[in-house]
Amino acid sequence: MKKRIYKKKITAMCMLITLLLSQLCLSGCDRSDDGGGSSGGDSGENSGTSRTTVTDIKMPEASGTTVFQNATGTFIMDASHTESGYVLIKYSGDADKIQIQVTDPTGVRTPYPMEIGDYEVISFVKGNGTYQVDCLEHISGTSYAVGISESLDVQLSDEFQPFLYPNQYSDYKTDSACVSKGKELSQKSSDDIDYLTKVYHYVTENIAYDEEFAANIPANYIPNPDSTMSTGKGICLDYASVTLAMLRSQGIPTKLEVGYSGEAYHAWISVWTEETGWIDRVIQFNGDEWTLVDPTLGANENNDDDSLRKYIGDGSNYTLQFEY
Repeated sequence: MKKRIYKKKITAMCMLITLLLSQLCLSGCDRSDDGGGSSGGDSGENSGTSRTTVTDIKMPEASGTTVFQNATGTFIMDASHTESGYVLIKYSGDADKIQIQVTDPTGVRTPYPMEIGDYEVISFVKGNGTYQVDCLEHISGTSYAVGISESLDVQLSDEFQPFLYPNQYSDYKTDSACVSKGKELSQKSSDDIDYLTKVYHYVTENIAYDEEFAANIPANYIPNPDSTMSTGKGICLDYASVTLAMLRSQGIPTKLEVGYSGEAYHAWISVWTEETGWIDRVIQFNGDEWTLVDPTLGANENNDDDSLRKYIGDGSNYTLQFEY
């Protein structure tokens, strides 16, 4: 990959994350879920391969056992399944935009711009501890009113739970196209590592980087993995969103991460398998070793594998800022 090509693309990616922030396990085996929604157990379609395909997809549920709302009822927070690593929030008021801010047990505050009208999934990605969740309603200019402000004590039933459900940045359902494609690829895979490789190649070979959209990204852009698959085009967050959906829906813990790649903002993913533990930044397995390659860079048809490996190297060019 020529350096000037990389800089051009990463500059476009930078625009997305800058706008966004400015608006302020398993290896195919069952890991039980004590919370709501589907159990996520791997019930089996194997098609003669050794990887057991997940058919009972983990989905969040607003079961109503622990609910908070503001005085007008426009904000509703369902915290019934914090042990599964998520909270569901819905807004039905008249504000033109809303924002969720989550302060995790380490003191890091993460912004979540949200769409209006349906439940959105907010994940607790920093493990056990106290999370402050603030739901903010836009008034005018830079002014927001607090609708709900709750301190939640989160004790996960499993450390991987937050990384096995859909979330705001990769919103999928059991019948989503990305989930169906994940099942299809899994049925052709011998194990988790083989499946990761197939997903990586599917995403990088079937989604082209959208230069035009990258130049005109709306504020608070939220990706849709099925739309990205349908159009065959996307930007860094879209690549990460599709990959995340295919891996999480097949029971592979996956983090969506944003931060710096060199000096520019970027998005990538990290995954966990029983064989490897956590692998930071998306990876490619060449048959002998893992190579650190994020899916947007891997999709660049002008890249040169040796140059790409040299740039990514040991991952020191990546600096994490937020996890989702």
